[in-house]
Amino acid sequence: MKILALEHELPNATAKGFQKYAKDEARKLWELYKAGVIREANFRVDRSEAVLVLECQTVEEAREALSTLPFVENQLIAFELIPLKAYPGFERLFEKE
Repeated sequence: MKILALEHELPNATAKGFQKYAKDEARKLWELYKAGVIREANFRVDRSEAVLVLECQTVEEAREALSTLPFVENQLIAFELIPLKAYPGFERLFEKE
């Protein structure tokens, strides 16, 4: 299942906290990418928050994978998880009238 993960910075997050774990965060993100869990990693243009696309069996599996990120472990960020499915509307193009 494809899952969209939207990062939200938590109130106790500080620039110093992000700096402290930034390299470990990138390393763990790379591990999840190589494992096929994270398919895309992007940042929003309008604010410094990540938007990830994950491939997991369940939302809970995605939540568990993201919980291993140092920024999450150290309560700097949290993710809103949105399960996605393929757009079914194209079938309308082929329906008989």
